[in-house]
Amino acid sequence: MLITVTGATGHLGRRIVHQLSKTLSPNQIRIGAHNPSKAAALKEAGFQVAHLDYQDPATLTPALAGSDVVVYVPSLTYSLTGRVTELENLLTAIKDANVPSIVAVSFFADQANNPFRMAPFYAYLPPRLAGSGLNYAVIKNSLYADPLVHYLPELIERQNVIYPVGDQPMSFISQENSAEAIAKVALTPALRDHHQTYLLSQSTSLPMTELAAIMTKVSGHQIGYQPVSVAEFARLYREEGDGDELASMYQAGAMGLLSGTSDDFWTITGHAPTSMADFLAANYRPE
Repeated sequence: MLITVTGATGHLGRRIVHQLSKTLSPNQIRIGAHNPSKAAALKEAGFQVAHLDYQDPATLTPALAGSDVVVYVPSLTYSLTGRVTELENLLTAIKDANVPSIVAVSFFADQANNPFRMAPFYAYLPPRLAGSGLNYAVIKNSLYADPLVHYLPELIERQNVIYPVGDQPMSFISQENSAEAIAKVALTPALRDHHQTYLLSQSTSLPMTELAAIMTKVSGHQIGYQPVSVAEFARLYREEGDGDELASMYQAGAMGLLSGTSDDFWTITGHAPTSMADFLAANYRPE
């Protein structure tokens, strides 16, 4: 078996590779990297490394040749046309390389009335794969828990969680849990080749007051919940380059569109996902 992981040098991609390597030997895993130099250590460890640039079709078919499964980790762009173009380029290359199966990583903010800037892409992905003729599975992640670890010092300083979602809960999953499930699906034909769609989430969604209480316990600092407006959230983080996009996502959260949960992680892996309390306790280190 040969599995190619696209975006394999990113945070999630590296974790997927690590999970796959628990079952496969390094030469059965191909690292698809926009910048292969970032995968130098992986190449030295025996992994295959291929230049794979979503926007350069000439790199795609050679990078995928001989693969039994492609794990598609989308780029981090907020460009809808860019994201759709990368998917179309990838699907063309998958067909040209005669790859039979794809496991596509997605996001649960895909409802028809979702105002998140990237929701149209996530809504487009499943029906596009359905008409592709490929064996496939779509794995929808809920919100990543990981950024909260790095966000905690700011929230301690603010003394409040400020997400503009009102009393609506939101669902999370850690990248490590996500990678474990993605790898298991990629390795298991019965889980990946029958047009399945999965939602990865922790066991329960969290109102922001409950998230703040967990953060208070983990950090030892009092953190409450004082939401700002969507417009104010966008203004606060605009200089970081994604304030408007994130604000549109939390606008969806205020509509109750980021609260979905499922038992799919348990179905795939045979055990429960890491809870938010356990995840933050294991990963937060006071500065």
